[in-house]
Amino acid sequence: MKRIVVVITLLSLFSCSDKEVLLPQEEVSVMREIVDHSPIYMFFKTESNQYNKKKTDTIIEVNRKNSISSTNWVFNIDKRLPLKLVIPELIVLQNKKKKSSHAKEGTMNVFTYSDSVSKNLAFLPFTDVKFEYRNQLQDTLSSEIVEKTNHSQKLNIYFKKDNSIVVDGNEVSRNEFIDFVKKQTTTTVGPGKAIVVCLHFDDRLTYKQYLHNKILVWRINSDKVQLSSTELILKHRK
Repeated sequence: MKRIVVVITLLSLFSCSDKEVLLPQEEVSVMREIVDHSPIYMFFKTESNQYNKKKTDTIIEVNRKNSISSTNWVFNIDKRLPLKLVIPELIVLQNKKKKSSHAKEGTMNVFTYSDSVSKNLAFLPFTDVKFEYRNQLQDTLSSEIVEKTNHSQKLNIYFKKDNSIVVDGNEVSRNEFIDFVKKQTTTTVGPGKAIVVCLHFDDRLTYKQYLHNKILVWRINSDKVQLSSTELILKHRK
């Protein structure tokens, strides 16, 4: 664990010597190396509530000074931050890179986290992910999209505010999730076809929970199970 702590601290020091980013931990490395990259940091901060001084509000501080559009972008996001603060910043930065005249084809956007088994930094690509907001859970993939992408059907997976999982209306435990999806694939997907999975996330989830769920879903990706590039973020009503 010492090696991970040292590396994470150094990463934080690159942008500001008195700030640190607490990264999520997982037990697998989706990617282990990335070169020619620019680090982007999202820091967790708190401040007094302007209406009730006894309460504190969580805020996000983004350091994007080193975001060179011609490089791979490495996002170091504090695990305590809620999605409602993280996703808007990701959308802004994604659009900035796409619109830049210096953007280089083939560059990636990746999330960082620590692999607790191999004791190293790891990366999860999200270059092609498009985030869209919804006010309520709904069927998001039309039959036209399914046909165009050669998918026989769709599967909606919803990660609720308490981090429980609902698959097409069925609440599924984490221990049963992978087997449940595989069973769906085996029994319903025809020859030469695949099932497209659309992910829904409640914006009250923390970034730590989001990343954990993303890697859980990554484990089911195969020639029979394809992830939609669009992720739906469900806004909660106050």
